[in-house]
Amino acid sequence: MKTNDKIIQRLKTQGELTAKILAEELGLTTMGIRQHMQTLEEQSEVVFCDKKAPRGRPTRYWSLTPKSNSHFADRHEELTVQLIDSVQSVFGESGLDKLIEHREHATLINYRLALADQYTVEEKLKVLAKLRSEEGYMATIDHDENGCYWLLENHCPICAAATKCLNFCRSELNLFQTLLNDIATVKREEHIIAGARRCAYKVVPFEAATT
Repeated sequence: MKTNDKIIQRLKTQGELTAKILAEELGLTTMGIRQHMQTLEEQSEVVFCDKKAPRGRPTRYWSLTPKSNSHFADRHEELTVQLIDSVQSVFGESGLDKLIEHREHATLINYRLALADQYTVEEKLKVLAKLRSEEGYMATIDHDENGCYWLLENHCPICAAATKCLNFCRSELNLFQTLLNDIATVKREEHIIAGARRCAYKVVPFEAATT
């Protein structure tokens, strides 16, 4: 993988980063990273924001632009939107709802099979993140000091469909809630469609909610 691609990958999964952090992670010099960032900026792939530091000069943070989405899976956005329009035109909103329900049900069956031998919240989320990553969502999990877990999806391969019809997003949230309804609550705290960098789902185990 080329250095520019590695940089884009890290900015996608970690959010805004400094040249120093990128240099440390990629084993390059800060000057070398800055040269790559200049190239990416000229290509309109990245932008920067200077933030005030406790001491000295402001620190420059780099982040991705919407143009960078071309580096990631898009599931044939134009065709997807056309199909949604066709379903709405031929079968109406109720027909589209049935289509989404069918997709959710089929996905739920597959996910339940994969999670059958997993019992804790962490075990289930690890498998779920793997499944979602295989589908293009670039999913990871995190755990905070309050005993809560986070399912983080850094990319949305069905973004065009979800933008056209928010029921796709509601369906995915409902899917996670159904999968974990016996051991945890699930709430979406960040949403790509709403302008966030990623979709972030807060997963609170029942035991954590009572402490």
